[in-house]
Amino acid sequence: MPNLIDIRRRIRSVKSTQQITKAMKMVAASKLRRSQERVIAARPYAATLGATLASVTGRIPPREDGAPAHPLLAQREEKKVVLVVVTGDKGLCGAFNTNVNRAAGAFVREKKKAGVEVSLVTLGRKGTDFWKRRTVPILEARPGLFQRFGYDTAAEVARSLAARFTQGEVDAVYVVFNEFKSVISQIVGVKRLLPIELGELGANEGGTDYIFEPGPDVILGRLLPRHVEFQLFRVLLESNAAENAARMTAMESATKNAGEMIDSLTLTYNRARQAKITKELIEIVSGAEALK
Repeated sequence: MPNLIDIRRRIRSVKSTQQITKAMKMVAASKLRRSQERVIAARPYAATLGATLASVTGRIPPREDGAPAHPLLAQREEKKVVLVVVTGDKGLCGAFNTNVNRAAGAFVREKKKAGVEVSLVTLGRKGTDFWKRRTVPILEARPGLFQRFGYDTAAEVARSLAARFTQGEVDAVYVVFNEFKSVISQIVGVKRLLPIELGELGANEGGTDYIFEPGPDVILGRLLPRHVEFQLFRVLLESNAAENAARMTAMESATKNAGEMIDSLTLTYNRARQAKITKELIEIVSGAEALK
């Protein structure tokens, strides 16, 4: 027969855990709303920047030597690449971090099989802790990045990556992260950050004929680095929103499972209590019969 005291202790323990998971779900929901607002607020700027860059590049004639209009546009054979791994700083968010690290591992194996040397830049504590135990070299690690991050943080990392690319230290830069689709859908994707492809810059849908002052070359030289910075910033925003959504979903599921466990334990407790009472009644009746 189950011990009633042990069952009561387990019920109290599960109820305490349920209160924690419920509170964490509410905190994650609050953070999710704020992170969603940041993602939405960034979209108009991204669209305008892409349209402006598309218009500028269309004004620059091809060079006679075939060189790109800007070093960040230089296409080279991939011999050395950098993969930026974007994970969260905390757990309790389902398979959010595991999926990113798994996708990063698949990317590294694929590139190594093709004879390409891969180095990492890890953003987030979970990715940093995971890859420090592996043999892949880490150029830069930013654990705790999501405790408080903004555009300046993304710009600093992006400038470092752009410098490595323009100096020829690496031939391409990729980023793997969780893309936020909806509250229940986060998709892991690998995106190329450098070199920039002109086809990814968007188009001037309104057909506006801009007059550029100073010339298109100067403007392109200033906007392309900003484009790289903002693309990485958007990746961080998407990842942060996806993490909060994953944590909210995980805590909601944990709260529901705790409720089901409490119901099951309560049923077990009631049955055990009923069996104990029945046994005591039988003993009393048996004792009374024996005295007759």
